[in-house]
Parts: sequence; C-alpha cells; structure tokens
Amino acid sequence: MVVDNLSQDEADRVFHALADATRRDILTHAITRQQSVSALARRYEMSFAAVQKHVAVLERAALITKERRGREQIVHSNPNTLRRATELLGVFEQLWVQRATNIAGLLAGEEGDQK
Repeated sequence: MVVDNLSQDEADRVFHALADATRRDILTHAITRQQSVSALARRYEMSFAAVQKHVAVLERAALITKERRGREQIVHSNPNTLRRATELLGVFEQLWVQRATNIAGLLAGEEGDQK
C-alpha cells in the first residue's frame, strides 16, 4: 500500500524509528526547535555515540535532517514525512472503521431477524 509516495520501505523505516522512546523524544525536541546533536546528547544518560546512532535512524527514516554549521550538526525535523505517516495510519483507521460498521450492520440485521 502506498500513500502519497510513502513506499513500503519508507513506512518500515519510519515506524521502526518511531518504535523507540528515545528516538520519539529526540524527534519531539527537533520539532520543538532546531538544535545540535551535541545539545540533544546532553539530555540523555547515554554516550554521544549512542545518541548519534538514534539520530542516524531518524535521518534514514527522513524524519529529521542534519545541517552542518561549522563544527556542529544541527538537527531539523521533517514534518512532511510525519504527515505522510499520519496519512498512512488514517488509511488503516478508515479500514477498521468500515469493518466495524459492517459488523455492526450485520449484527443489527441479525437482531432484526430474531424479532
């Protein structure tokens, strides 16, 4: 299934990236304001290298981008990718709502047959 050019591989990378609480937190901070990887790393009780790996996963998923400014790498969020993932979830929600509606209709029809 493809939504607004979000391929299966892209969806896999996005949802894999969002499956980790630290990466979701990094993304939240990147959405709130641009900041360096170093500034992000100071927020966590893990090595700088570990934070860099989390940032790399988010970058591969296109949820963030990095921009080099001098010696620092500034992290920016990419709202377009998050919007596309939200649209994909919306498609799944519509499928489940339709399924529940169909089941409710079947059950209502059965109740009407019993009366």
